[in-house]
Amino acid sequence: MHLWTLWNDRYVRYKRKLMDFGKRKKIRIRLSTVFLILLLSVFLNAAADAAHRSVLQQGIAEEVVRFHVLANSDSTEDQKVKYQVRDAVLAWMSENLEGFLAEEEDGRSRTLAFLSENLSLVEDVANAVLEEENMPYRATAAITQCYFPDRTYGEVTFPAGWYEALRIRLGEARGQNWWCLLYPSLCFSDCLHAVAEENALTSLEEVLTVEEYESLLKSPGKWKIGFRWFSIMPF
Repeated sequence: MHLWTLWNDRYVRYKRKLMDFGKRKKIRIRLSTVFLILLLSVFLNAAADAAHRSVLQQGIAEEVVRFHVLANSDSTEDQKVKYQVRDAVLAWMSENLEGFLAEEEDGRSRTLAFLSENLSLVEDVANAVLEEENMPYRATAAITQCYFPDRTYGEVTFPAGWYEALRIRLGEARGQNWWCLLYPSLCFSDCLHAVAEENALTSLEEVLTVEEYESLLKSPGKWKIGFRWFSIMPF
């Protein structure tokens, strides 16, 4: 009888251990499942957000024309003449482009058409500055697809991506660059402390969707991760 009782106690303890092990195993499996679901949700949300940002960027790019000036080098002299070229080209554009845009409602297409027809004149304006400053190199102008990183000016941030742009290369074009928007007009004279004027923002708002415009007012790189596709049920 004593042996039977001893064996039975050991059996009960062993059975309890098995049951505890089974419970712990189930808990571990459930915790692992929840962790994997959380991890998958993070990746899915991040991928969806990145895709949405890409769609917004492409929509913005289809409505704007950017302006890009690349300096010959980072020397003080080359950087100074870069801004002189910028000012001269913007002044020339202001005098000649406004009347051209008034003829049609599609300002972006008209801007690109104007640039295509007058690239040689743009180069002449830039080269006149270089000649006046006795620079040993010349400028070339082209309309091209350019990749731009995130750029923030005042309250406006343009997302990284490919944009159609008027690009002016000065000499070897290895120096720091300057950019703005030719259409809608959003060019700044102070490239370090630029703040968009109210009328410039209004023009930009008119050619973009509400969502595209509002996305420009948000800081880049801040991702909101939400868990939208599942709920965690209690064990």
